[in-house]
Amino acid sequence: MNVIHIEEEAFHKLVNEVVERIIAEHNAPAERWIDGEEAMHMLKVKSTTTLQNYRDEGKIRFSQPSKKVILYDRFSIEEFIEQNVKDTF
Repeated sequence: MNVIHIEEEAFHKLVNEVVERIIAEHNAPAERWIDGEEAMHMLKVKSTTTLQNYRDEGKIRFSQPSKKVILYDRFSIEEFIEQNVKDTF
């Protein structure tokens, strides 16, 4: 086992840099348009057919910039989930 020895000031500087990097990564805005895999993950569905049904029924918004590319609106998926929340008694 190797032991690394650094001065206190350098240690605090390193910790601050790590904390700043973590904050920056976690506060990054989420992309609005996501692929089918991420949409399925958000919706907790395993079937592309279910995802297509949600699309066809107008439950979630999507964009089809080309024939084989379908992108889903993250915000409409979040809204769809919120609309289906059941309050407890």
